Amino acid sequence: MSTVQITAADVNKLRQQTGAGMMDCKKALTEANGDFEAAIDYLRKKGAKVAASRSDRDSNEGVVIAKTSADGKQGFIVEVNCETDFVAKNADFIAFANSIADLAVEKNPSSLEELTSYDLNGTKVSDQILDQTGKIGEKIGVSKYETVSGDKVIAYIHGNYRLGVLVALSADAAGADEAGKDVAMQIAAMNPVAIDKDGVDSKTIERELEIAKDQIRAEGKPEEMVEKIAAGKLNKFYKDSTLLNQEFVKDSSKTIAQFLNGVEKGLTVTAFKRVQLGA
Repeated sequence: MSTVQITAADVNKLRQQTGAGMMDCKKALTEANGDFEAAIDYLRKKGAKVAASRSDRDSNEGVVIAKTSADGKQGFIVEVNCETDFVAKNADFIAFANSIADLAVEKNPSSLEELTSYDLNGTKVSDQILDQTGKIGEKIGVSKYETVSGDKVIAYIHGNYRLGVLVALSADAAGADEAGKDVAMQIAAMNPVAIDKDGVDSKTIERELEIAKDQIRAEGKPEEMVEKIAAGKLNKFYKDSTLLNQEFVKDSSKTIAQFLNGVEKGLTVTAFKRVQLGA
């Protein structure tokens, strides 16, 4: 029995995150003693509709900027936040965010803290952020900084600076720019968890298997079949959620691995980063 008071606001928050019904959300939170992650797992196990992405909770406004170095071997993403959409669309604010991204390209800092410690036009980035906050009248900040390096790195910005992607390819092949952009758009749209199944962490695998087994048992399947069916569901998870195994959005007859191999034999993805505003 739950010892935590479940409020209407808690139920509404879980409903917005998952898309499940109000009563299902209330029951899930009660069963999970108020633990949101456990409640989401409970809903998935019961087969309730759960949105694949819960990235918009507590989302901030701002912009995501993605850029590459001149030699195309390094990529950088910064997320610069503000409070309102009105400011996020302001040309001066976007220019300020771009200047921070340009500084990242120039200096190649190892961390967000290092980036904000550098001078930008004679003043530290951290001080410039305070200045912008004073000028604009909204809280301004740099919340994320990601980098990728490789033989060929492509940067892609999607949806009016709301999402940025970096993808590193194994070679600077003929057609790599166009292919890299297609793969970056795939990452933006499909949000893979890893490059391939070897990159999926053990905790995620255990969680998917546990949820699959509970779903199978709930369907009344005999216990001796549970492991086999769960393994099949895990393979489908790999196909849906790992980049190289996903169907290519532009041509569903191919996987991403097959698409890249068609551009140049052996061409593959060595790294990627995806940053979504507020996620």
